[in-house]
Amino acid sequence: MSNQDYIKGVIRSEAEAILQLADQVGPSFDAAVQLIEGSSGKVVITGVGKSGHIGKKIAATLASTGTPAFFVHSTEGVHGDLGMIEPNDIVILISNSGETAEVLSLLPSLKTIGARCISITKDSTSTLATASEVALTYAYNKEADHLGLAPTTSSTLTLVIGDALACALSKNKGFQKEDFHVYHPGGSLGKQLEKNE
Repeated sequence: MSNQDYIKGVIRSEAEAILQLADQVGPSFDAAVQLIEGSSGKVVITGVGKSGHIGKKIAATLASTGTPAFFVHSTEGVHGDLGMIEPNDIVILISNSGETAEVLSLLPSLKTIGARCISITKDSTSTLATASEVALTYAYNKEADHLGLAPTTSSTLTLVIGDALACALSKNKGFQKEDFHVYHPGGSLGKQLEKNE
């Protein structure tokens, strides 16, 4: 198989998983949006490894579309960064397995703080999902790499879920181009928005 054919297969594999994800959306997604909208606090995203990298992007997308958010690395969280989290905050915890030790170690302190938790995971029966107020779960056939091990399909689905939440929250609050420009005045996008004003 040529490199081009293999790469096309990887892309198709992830694309098919995203299309299947659309059919998996249910009441828990409504509940997550309502939980965030009903909070007077910020949204805090946490995770480690590839989930942490995806979490940073989700936090950035939320923030730029009108939902105050930031990322806390799970390991740093148990070493003092949990002090950034307040009782009215919503914490989105990301773990593909739902059993990542560093992520689970945050749960007792988050409960004490009084923050409410949303999880993003593939396993609805996992420790993380069952400990969360809302669990956003997804299913997929396999990771896209030749070994079926590297976080590829799973991390893509997590990213898509984060994008979908950010878009729904932004739409519901009536976020407009003018608002987006306030948060994104730089770069070519900022220039484009400035011309449209």
